[in-house]
Formats: sequence, C-alpha cells, structure tokens
Amino acid sequence: MTRIMAVHGVLPPRRYTQGEITRAVEATCRLPRDDRRLLERVHAASGVNSRHLILPLEECARLDGFGARNDAYVRGALDLGHEAVKGALDRAGIAPGEVDLVISTSVTGIAAPSLEARLAARLGLRPDVKRLPLFGLGCAGGAAGLARMHDYLIGYPHHTAVLLSVELCSLTLQRADASLQNLVAGALFGDGAAAVVAVGEGGEGGEGRDPDAPVGPDDPVGCGATVPGPRIVAVRSHLFPGTEDMLGWTISDTGFHIMLGADLPDLVKRHLGGAVTDFLADHELKAEDVSAWVCHPGGPKVLDAVRDSLDLPARALESSWRSLARVGNLSSASVLHILRDTLADHRPPPPGSSGLLLAMGPGFGIELVLLRW
Repeated sequence: MTRIMAVHGVLPPRRYTQGEITRAVEATCRLPRDDRRLLERVHAASGVNSRHLILPLEECARLDGFGARNDAYVRGALDLGHEAVKGALDRAGIAPGEVDLVISTSVTGIAAPSLEARLAARLGLRPDVKRLPLFGLGCAGGAAGLARMHDYLIGYPHHTAVLLSVELCSLTLQRADASLQNLVAGALFGDGAAAVVAVGEGGEGGEGRDPDAPVGPDDPVGCGATVPGPRIVAVRSHLFPGTEDMLGWTISDTGFHIMLGADLPDLVKRHLGGAVTDFLADHELKAEDVSAWVCHPGGPKVLDAVRDSLDLPARALESSWRSLARVGNLSSASVLHILRDTLADHRPPPPGSSGLLLAMGPGFGIELVLLRW
C-alpha cells in the first residue's frame, strides 16, 4: 500500500471577503440591475466567507483575452507550485533528488512545457525524474492524481512520488457573461495549490517533520513521519455515460467558459451512493465503517447531495464545509487541502480506521480513494 508522508497546502497572500469580491464583480461586469440582484443572492448563498486570489482584484478586472489570462496563470502557478512541493518535501524529510515521479494536475490554465517540467530544476529534482501532467479532470484532479500515484507506487514500491495541484480559478471568470453558471462559478471558486509526498510499500521515506512543530487546522503540514499519514488501500474511477456536458469548459478568445449543469446535484444524489457502496463493499466495508470523509466541496447543493446520497450524519462533512467557507472551492486542490486539515486535526482518525477521499469532475465522473490509518 502507498504511504502518504506529507500534505502541504498553500494559498496566495491576498485574501478577500466574499462581500469585497461581490462588489468587485458587480463593478467589473457592469451587470443590469436584475442581474446584480441575482449575483448578490448567488454569492450570499454560496457558503463562502472569504477567498484568496493570485492577483489583486483591480488587476483581475483589467485582464483581457485568453493570452493575458494564461500568462498570469503560468506566473502564479509556478510560484504557488514551487512553494507547495518544497513545503511538502521539507515536511516529509525527503530530498528533491529522491523523487522518482512527479504528477501535476491543473485545469485553469495551459502550460507547455508543463508546470512540473518548468519547476524541476528550480526544485532540484533529478534530470531523469518521471513526469505525468494531467489536464481535464477538473475538481476530480486531486483525487485522480492520488490514484495514479498509487498505481505507480504499486509497480515501483521502493520509489517516492509527488503530486502537485495548482488551480487559479479567479483567472477564468468571464466579465461579459451574465449566465447563471458564470455567476455561480464567480461565487464559489478561489485560488490555491497543494502537494502530496508518498512512498511505496518498500520505501523508507525521510526523517519526517520536527516533532516540536505545531499541528493544527491552520498548520500547512497535514502530516509527516512523526504524524503518521494514512495508507492508500485502493482506488476507483467511475464515469456516467451521457453526462459529458454536465461539467467542464468551453473555450473562446476570452478563455475558459464554465459548463455547469443545473442538474448536477440531482445527478450526484441519484448515483453517487451506489458507486460508493459498491466500492466499499468490495473491501468488506459500509458507509458507517468510514471514520473520515474527505470530500471535495463542490458547493452547498453538491455537499447536501453527497450527504443525502450516502445517508451521512451532519458532522461527516464538517471539514468540507469549513474549507468551503474559509477558502472557497479550489477545484482539484480542494480535496487535498481537506486531507491536510483531516490529518492535522487534534483528533485524527484512530489507527486501523478507514477513510474515503472522493471528488467529482468533468466526464461526468467520480474518483474514490480508500484510506487506512
């Protein structure tokens, strides 16, 4: 089984309240009065209190065209990505030269060479490090990245792997689009990055974090060798045919335009429970056997649908609700931030207990990762 050695989440230094962002969007988009009222209602109902943005609000308003947006994405993603990977390696006590595979996932910009290639020398990775950039997985990218990391480490149990997720969602907001989908996206999504370091069954890993370093909900460590992380037991992907237009992007000269189906919460409510139940049953588990639910915070309606579909107690998704309120939806990075928070909790899951990390993304599909402490 794959051992998670460290999880490190980072956020841009600029933090704005939801009210500040609402007012900035109103001013930037120059919406008619009825659309402004709709925007205010959507923002107020989002469950988000604050978000971190890669650029100041006034600079976001001046961005024009896909090229300018993507240039800002590459600059910001490299800075946040470097901080995330370096922090995770430091916390795990693993040197950059020990890394055998680096996976990167992002869906809010395009980079070729990809992010991990541009960061390799800056981080001190070996020239022969294996690379796997992932694009198009959307909010499921963090969970899918963990799954592909696990697949690799099964085949190479003495190796060390790093997963990097960077999402700069603020750069995708469309100023001239008054559709409900764009308004909802503008109410939910924030910017952030996260990195995970893991070793295979035969790997020894590094010496780990300082045992005197603080651990708590605001500590960016998540876990280290002296704060044992869970092992990945099994993974599963599931696509739902005929739902390709439910979630994703369309592309124009101004960049990415959100596809966000109004029926998405209903789809989750109808189908997630069966997929999760079947996956757990294959490992002789039921939902009530899961001690930790690490769930992507797609938004209030999606979180309610997850809870209803799985018949979970209200407290099961507390970490997801807290993350949504504090930083918004970070797309693929969100579930890794919630994993970090779960591992840093002063009451972590007890040894031998099971956890389930799950996220949903374009396809429409779900990614499931079974954990054991």
